[in-house]
Amino acid sequence: MRVFLACLLLALSPVGAWASDYYALTPQQIAPDTYVFIGALEGFDFDNHGAVANSGFIVSEKGVVVVDTGPSRLYGEAMRTAIAEVTDQPVVRVYITHAHADHFLGNNAFEDVPIAALPATEESIRSAGEDMASHLYDLVGAAMRGTAPVVPNETLALDAATSTRIDYGNHRLELIAAAGHSPADLMILDRTTGVLFAGDVVFNNRAPATPHGDIAGWQRALAAAGESGFRIVVPGHGPVAYDTAPLAQTADYLAWLKDRLQQAAARGESAAEVMFEPLSPRWAALAVQPAEYRRSVSYLYPALERATLDPSQD
Repeated sequence: MRVFLACLLLALSPVGAWASDYYALTPQQIAPDTYVFIGALEGFDFDNHGAVANSGFIVSEKGVVVVDTGPSRLYGEAMRTAIAEVTDQPVVRVYITHAHADHFLGNNAFEDVPIAALPATEESIRSAGEDMASHLYDLVGAAMRGTAPVVPNETLALDAATSTRIDYGNHRLELIAAAGHSPADLMILDRTTGVLFAGDVVFNNRAPATPHGDIAGWQRALAAAGESGFRIVVPGHGPVAYDTAPLAQTADYLAWLKDRLQQAAARGESAAEVMFEPLSPRWAALAVQPAEYRRSVSYLYPALERATLDPSQD
């Protein structure tokens, strides 16, 4: 119902004015023809309007390729305005890295172009998109007005650990399918510039979010990213990097998290006890801590506890 009312409000008022009220997006150029919008290193709240994830675009002779559309229709509209200030080339395709609300709910603003995603991403948006939009509306408020989940309309026929290539002018993009942070994680490597849009496979100076995480699969995805030959990595959250440090940080955090939870389960600790144990300085210093660690305990600990107590369930 909240999403319906938001759409009704949008129909009665000009979209562009609202977009500029909530999102002042400035593209940061990181390589030739390649731009990113850096999200806030925060959790969702009414002040950041849900703009906590990174998104970006590549300008080619064949048009503009967009990677992720942000948390709301108004964010997507602000993206299109910012893109138009950089180039008069039209947007020709959108890629959605995975089905988490802060990465795809701006699809409303791109319904006139192909929106491509992995099959499991499409299915997640189709089945749970309304709930995700409603939940984000509760967290960030009026910036969500007019937002409704738009399912990608172009399926990327890739399984995890496979890739394919598609060229846009002189930009040679490799689409890399993985799974781990979510059931389907798409990474986009521009072989021309060396830029890897890693989605939420990679976090940088921000605690990884694990509500749909499979740590073993996630580690495999990080290994694939590291072996891709990238020169610049755009993480799903956090600053752009020119080395492999964010991959190592994410991998180390996941390994630490799994080990900590397994050891706690072996000691017979309850989830409540584990949740409020202090963090080491290295991990406490990451953005969105301790909130993200506590979310991880609530999502991951029950299964790890069962597997630790009964290895046959692992």
